[in-house]
Amino acid sequence: MEMTQATSEGDAGPDMTNEQAGHEPVVELEAPFSVLESRRHQMFPTLTAAEIARIRRFGEVKAWKAGEKLFSIGDTGRGMHVILTGRTQIIHRDGLGNSVPIADEGPGQFLAEVGQLSGKPALVDAVALEDVTILVVPPDRLRALLVAEADLGERIMRALILRRVGLIERGSGPVLVGKGTQPLLLALQAFLRRNGYPHKVIDIDVDHDATALLDVSKAPASDFPMVICPDGSVLRAPDEGQLASCLGLVPEFHPNHIYDVIVVGAGPAGLATAVYAASEGLSVAVIDCRSPGGQAGASARIENYLGFPTGISGQALAGRAFVQALKFGAHLAIPLEARALHCGDNPIRIELADGRQIPTRSVVIATGAQYRRADIESLERYEGRGVYYWASPVEAKLCKDEHAMLVGGGNSAGQAAVFLASHAAEVHILVRGEGLEATMSRYLIDRLKSLPNVHLHTHAQITAMEGEGWLSKVKVREQALGPECVETPMRHVFLFIGAAPNTDWLRACNVQTDSKGFVLTGYDARQSCTERADYTLETSVPGVFAIGDVRSGSTKRVAAAVGEGAAVVAQIHRYLASLTEQADPVMKTVTTGV
Repeated sequence: MEMTQATSEGDAGPDMTNEQAGHEPVVELEAPFSVLESRRHQMFPTLTAAEIARIRRFGEVKAWKAGEKLFSIGDTGRGMHVILTGRTQIIHRDGLGNSVPIADEGPGQFLAEVGQLSGKPALVDAVALEDVTILVVPPDRLRALLVAEADLGERIMRALILRRVGLIERGSGPVLVGKGTQPLLLALQAFLRRNGYPHKVIDIDVDHDATALLDVSKAPASDFPMVICPDGSVLRAPDEGQLASCLGLVPEFHPNHIYDVIVVGAGPAGLATAVYAASEGLSVAVIDCRSPGGQAGASARIENYLGFPTGISGQALAGRAFVQALKFGAHLAIPLEARALHCGDNPIRIELADGRQIPTRSVVIATGAQYRRADIESLERYEGRGVYYWASPVEAKLCKDEHAMLVGGGNSAGQAAVFLASHAAEVHILVRGEGLEATMSRYLIDRLKSLPNVHLHTHAQITAMEGEGWLSKVKVREQALGPECVETPMRHVFLFIGAAPNTDWLRACNVQTDSKGFVLTGYDARQSCTERADYTLETSVPGVFAIGDVRSGSTKRVAAAVGEGAAVVAQIHRYLASLTEQADPVMKTVTTGV
């Protein structure tokens, strides 16, 4: 699999070997990605001379000597490298120093993966097998190429995506070392997985050979999980921010640039705004503290989203939207947390958790909602230790052939139950009401009824949890079993019990919310049918809009969130035009005739 980036290193003398010149020795090529072998022609297409001619206006020709590295893992991304003459080799290298060749590339082929749309750090090494000349297309010009040359851009984009998928399958990049059930290890795995970042996990309780190789037997428990970064540096029990810094994922902002719109939240609503706004020429940044997809990103399979008759996972849908936004030039700033909104001045400013303030002419609040914490005795003690708020493959693996309990009756709960049923021995769904009909889509109810290992418990709730370190049993009160609580052995509980809005960061701006904290928009925000009547998605603060699940009165569906993301762009255009008119009276005269 290849990746991008190009830095030319010094020429080696004509009589020197690669090793003598300080370059990496060329190694034998391993078999390509097994799962994606049938799509290898799409992963590594060969461009024709005519296609390369169309690309030339977007790039610059550079040369490397045999044995030189074009780029190394962690180097700043420099876009797509189209080989004109000579041959190169792409090498996968992990934090343990293991190097495995992935592919040899020759004339007409190109080096890049999807991260190069935004100049992310390289995920592989690339070395020149022969003297090479290469057409280097930087990230901004690569995005322009994909838009301007639609048919060619489609082939290139497909290859970029498949290459990232291949790297994820291979497990390149950082190595996470710890016990398989450690909450922090699970959290770091989930962070990397949801951000589509290749990685490898070593469970020290299972992989004894790797443990001996790493010589971590004398390391204190507080050091775990360890993360061995591709450059060999070691992080000890890092948080997500430290891991992101190690991998070069922390986004940067140009200090003097004022965005047309900053979207806070990269769920379906926020990503839709980014795609439509960026494709229409607006300067767009999207901020999210975790990963693309929001709450929908945790859905194992969404089957009622228009255009996907066989269904699609929330993460796959979010991944496609994320790449689409990158293609049109949106700045995806993930992971970054918005701490406050300062809206008294023009431009408006978003204050980040690290203290930086980013100026923008308008803001779209798309922070969605998060699952509420249930009123259960000792709940906090078991969060990450048997209690989860999502159901990804990481958690599903822990439940394999065991019993799992799921609390909640909405669509997200139903999707999670269907997914977990294919891994767990039994899945028990607890709801407080009489059934699922009032809260869940019919297709999910029918699907759950058809699964023999899924059991619905009505008028039921968990009252307490117990266990030494890890959850081992729960106390359940169920109407059918009488007034007394029943103690049940249970190691895995999933909570999907309603949503609370993510709006605490709006207090400094005095954006009005309803009694539950959801943001008011349109008439509800202004209590007027005439004042700014066209701004139906605008909050009580001019230039600040709200869409998706965070908006009061919204329909809690992915399709509705995407629709609002598209609709808000028209209102942003109208608002930005009004700013221009206010700043330039001559323009107002021209546009209004006054």
